[in-house]
Amino acid sequence: MSNNSTPLWAPTPEAIAATQMDQFRRQVNERFGLELADYDALYQWSVTERQDFWNTLWDFGEVIAESRGERVLGKDTMPGAEWFPDARLNFAENLLRYRDDKTALVERLENGRRRSLSYAELFERVERFAAALRQEGVVKGDRVAGFMPNIIDTVVAMLATTSIGAIWTSCSPDFGINGVLDRFGQVAPKVLVACEGYFYNGKTIDSLPRLQEILARIESVQKLVVVPVARTEEETRSAVADMDRSICLSDFVDAAPQDPLSFEQTAFDHPLYIMYSSGTTGVPKCIVHGVGGTLLQHLKEHRLHCDLGRDDALFYFTTCGWMMWNWLASGLACGATLVLYDGSPFYPAAETLWDMADEESVSVFGTSAKYIAALEKAGCKPRESHKLERLRAVLSTGSPLAHEGFRYVYRDIKEDVCLSSISGGTDIISCFALGNPVLPVYAGELQCRGLGMAVEVWNDNGAPVVQEKGELVCTRSFPCMPIGFWNDEDGSKYRGAYFENWPGVWAHGDYAEITEHGGVVIYGRSDAVLNPGGVRIGTAEIYRQVEKVEEVLDSICIGQEWNDDVRVVLFVVLREGIELDDALVQKIRTTIRANTTPRHVPAKVIQVADIPRTISGKIVELAVRNVVHGKPVKNQEALANPQALKLFENLPELAQD
Repeated sequence: MSNNSTPLWAPTPEAIAATQMDQFRRQVNERFGLELADYDALYQWSVTERQDFWNTLWDFGEVIAESRGERVLGKDTMPGAEWFPDARLNFAENLLRYRDDKTALVERLENGRRRSLSYAELFERVERFAAALRQEGVVKGDRVAGFMPNIIDTVVAMLATTSIGAIWTSCSPDFGINGVLDRFGQVAPKVLVACEGYFYNGKTIDSLPRLQEILARIESVQKLVVVPVARTEEETRSAVADMDRSICLSDFVDAAPQDPLSFEQTAFDHPLYIMYSSGTTGVPKCIVHGVGGTLLQHLKEHRLHCDLGRDDALFYFTTCGWMMWNWLASGLACGATLVLYDGSPFYPAAETLWDMADEESVSVFGTSAKYIAALEKAGCKPRESHKLERLRAVLSTGSPLAHEGFRYVYRDIKEDVCLSSISGGTDIISCFALGNPVLPVYAGELQCRGLGMAVEVWNDNGAPVVQEKGELVCTRSFPCMPIGFWNDEDGSKYRGAYFENWPGVWAHGDYAEITEHGGVVIYGRSDAVLNPGGVRIGTAEIYRQVEKVEEVLDSICIGQEWNDDVRVVLFVVLREGIELDDALVQKIRTTIRANTTPRHVPAKVIQVADIPRTISGKIVELAVRNVVHGKPVKNQEALANPQALKLFENLPELAQD
C-alpha cells in the first residue's frame, strides 16, 4: 500500500480552468445537464456513459469523417466490440488537417543534422509519396513496411500509406535479420521503405547487407525504397543500382504522376497499423489496430491528458519499433510541432536531449523511466545548465518510474512541470493510466485512469480492490482494443492473450494498485511477479530501492525455483571499477529491507556485466528466468543485446544455498 500524502506538484485553479480537460468537463456538463465537479466525477461518467463520452469526444476532437453514422456502439463485447460501426473516415486526413506554414516536423540526428518541414510542405511530401505508392499498385488493405530510423521520411511514408487505406507497419533499423523476418515475414508487405544506414553512439551502421538478405527472403516485397541517411543521395543511388527490386527514394517519388492527394474513406475498424509484441518468448504477435480507435484514443490522450495544442512542441524519445512512435505521430492532429530525434540519448553527452529541448523550445518532453534513472546516475542537472523555458510537462513510460525518479525530475530538471508517468502498451497503442494537467502529482503514482477506460485492480478472487495490489483489468470495451491478431483466423490467440483469466474482461498483465487519490501504481508485469513463500512481490518494489544504491547502475530481479519454493535473485551492473564485495551486498540488502519487507530481500546478489533488454529498452525478466532455469529463449532477435543472456547461464552461485 502506498503512503503518499503530499503532492510534488499541483496546478493552480487558473491553470486548471485554462486546460482542454476542464473545457471538456464544462462542455459535458452543458451538453447533458450535469454538474460534474472535478476529474473524478468526469472519469466516473465517462466509463458509465461510454457512448455519450466517446461521441462527445468525437466532436471535441473535431474528427474529420465522410460520415459518423447514428450508432456509437453496436455489439458490446470483449473482444469484438463494434464502435461507430457506420462511420467512414481516413486516419491521414485527420493528421493532415493543417496545411499552413507552421512547423510540423523537426528532425534531429545524433550527428548534428537538422531538417524541418512546415504543415504545407508535409502535405506536399505525402501527396508525392502516395502517388508513388499508388503507381506501384498499393491499394487499400495492402501492407507497407518501414525499416527506418525516427526521421521525417518515416512519418511521410506512414501518412502516404494510410491515406490510401493501406496498412503501415514498422521496426527500427537496429533489428537483426531474423527479427525483421519474424515481423514483416508474417504480414507480407508489398513495399518496404528502408534506410541504407543510420547513426548510433558515434558510429555509422550500414544497413545495406541486411536489406539485401531481407529482400531475398520476403518474396512479397515488390519494391524496396531506399532512403538516404548515412550516405548522400548520389551514393545511395549508386549503392542500390544493382539491387533487385530497389530504388532510391527521390527516383521513386519523381517517377510518380502529379496526382492530387485523395483520402480513402474506410470503416472505423479498418486496419491502420500492425504492431508487434516484444517476442522474447516466441515469434512476435502481430497486433492489428484500427483507424478510428487509434485516432480517437490519441486525440483524447493528446488534447485532454497532455493538453496538447498548436503552440506546443512535442518530443518523445522513441524508435519506430515502439508504439510511442505511432503515439508521437498522432500529435499532428493537434497541430503541434513534433520533434523527431534519432540516435543515442547520451551521445555525445548526457545533456544531449536537453540541449535539443532548449533549441527547439520543447514544451512536452517524453522519455523512459530508464533514461531518467540513468540521467540521475550520471549526475546530470538540467535545471542548472539549461533554460527549459517552454517545458511544462515531462512524460515517462516503458517501466515504472520510481519515487526517486519523480523527486529527481522536480529537484534537478524543473520544479514547475506536470510529471506524468504513463502506462498501457503496444496491445492498446495507448494508455490505461496516464497524466492529467488538472491533477496533482504524487511520487511513484500515475496520476489517473484514462477517460473512458473502465480500469480496475482485481484480487485473486476477481473482486475489485482499492489500496491493495492485484491484476490491472479493464471491465468494459473501449475503441482502441486491437481488431485482432494477423493470421489468427479464429481469434484464439487474441482471446488467449487478454481474456483467458476472466472471459469478457481485459487482463492486461500488470501488477498494480489504485491509490487513495485515484492514481495508479504499477509494480511490474504480472508474469514477472516474485512469489517467495507464496507472497506476491512486484519487481518494481525492489528496483525502486536498488536505484538508491549509488554503486549500482542497473539491475534485474527474478524468482529462482529453489527447494520447493522461490527465492529472490538480484543481478546488478556496477559502476566502472567497483566490484561486488560482502559490504556492498550487505548495503544492497539493508537498503531493500529498510524500505520493504524481509521477503523482498534477495537471497542472492550477483554482479553481471550487462542486462538484456528489448530494442525499445525494456528489461526481459522472463528471458533471464528461462536462462537461469535452463530453458530456451525462443526469440533472441527481439533483444538489443542478446549476447547478454549468456552472462546468466550456469552460474555456480545459483547452484548452492
